[in-house]
Amino acid sequence: MKKIIPYAKQYIDSSDIAEVSKALKQDFITQGPIIEKFEKKISKLTNSKFSIAGNSATSLLHISCLALGLKKGDYVWTTSNSFLSSATCAILCGAKVDFIDIDEKDFNLSISFLEKKLIKAKKNKKLPKIIIAVSLGGLPCDMKELKKLSSKYKFKIIEDASHSLGAFYDKKPVGSNIYSDITIFSFHAVKIITTGEGGMATTNDSHIYENLRLLRSQGVTRNQKDFKNKKNPTWYYEQKYLGLNYRITDFQAALGLSQIKKLKKFITKRNYLALTYRKKLKNLPLNFQHVSKIKKSSYHLFIARLKCKNLKKTRDGLYNFLKKRGVICNLHYIPIYKHPFFKSLKIKDKNYPNTEKYYNSALTLPLYYSMKNSEINYVIRSIKLFFGNRYEK
Repeated sequence: MKKIIPYAKQYIDSSDIAEVSKALKQDFITQGPIIEKFEKKISKLTNSKFSIAGNSATSLLHISCLALGLKKGDYVWTTSNSFLSSATCAILCGAKVDFIDIDEKDFNLSISFLEKKLIKAKKNKKLPKIIIAVSLGGLPCDMKELKKLSSKYKFKIIEDASHSLGAFYDKKPVGSNIYSDITIFSFHAVKIITTGEGGMATTNDSHIYENLRLLRSQGVTRNQKDFKNKKNPTWYYEQKYLGLNYRITDFQAALGLSQIKKLKKFITKRNYLALTYRKKLKNLPLNFQHVSKIKKSSYHLFIARLKCKNLKKTRDGLYNFLKKRGVICNLHYIPIYKHPFFKSLKIKDKNYPNTEKYYNSALTLPLYYSMKNSEINYVIRSIKLFFGNRYEK
């Protein structure tokens, strides 16, 4: 097979292109009405009261921390297995970061590990102000249990659902914020829907919403009710907070609105592909992310973990074997604490045994909406060939 099969890719059709082209011909290509329409659409989709669009999930994580009052010296905890933004958002606020080991079965943060860590932190008076719960690969965390701990230990919850638009937890859409203060979605090119770059924050708290809205746009307000100075000309505005320019454009929002129309079929196809992998690879020395009955994954990623001797050597061998056959896999993720920037934290690998095992055994297999049956079957045959099972034609 000569064609390269990537681990992920965007799907853009003629209707998407038409909507972006139409938006570019409007009077406003930024800070215009299409953005507000996009935000309302996401609120309706997630059953949340408020939504704020931004130029990336990374940016929205940053201002979410600010909106929740995070400051220098506060602690933020997040899962050890995530993209860097789940931790750097806190550091940008001057806060301290610590990590939570993952669960061996679902690869999300371990509630049991977290509870033990919270007990110890309370004794040392170093409890977190915020916990950022990452839904890896499109699978929600155990949010009910996390909320219980939040009530007991008084921390805020940001749900980093960058992978999880269209996922469900306990029959509620991710982003409804029943168990969290803020939820963040990513619309990067390879995510469930795309705006090129971009993201969305949802919340049910009007005060948090107003903070996010101002922080996204340099902290500037044009609302007369918010002004410190009264009797001003119509062009007057005030800076209320030290904010940033984290805005999205109207033509990006137009792409997002067009993509949302296809969300249901995107999720259906991704679940079909995931089920195909599970069925056809079940007899191989592989484990897959456990999805409990109260969860529905959006399957942004399909992650396989090897269960054999010499895990890292075998995993790397499989990666290279597939690459030679034109199948491009990936690893999600390198543990955050292993990056050079985080070395100053002096994190000990032995404190995160599940993360370490995961890092040495995990591989993200190709999965995307436009993936053909011939392509996924080729990937499956290639994996079986690596393990010496040549029986599939």
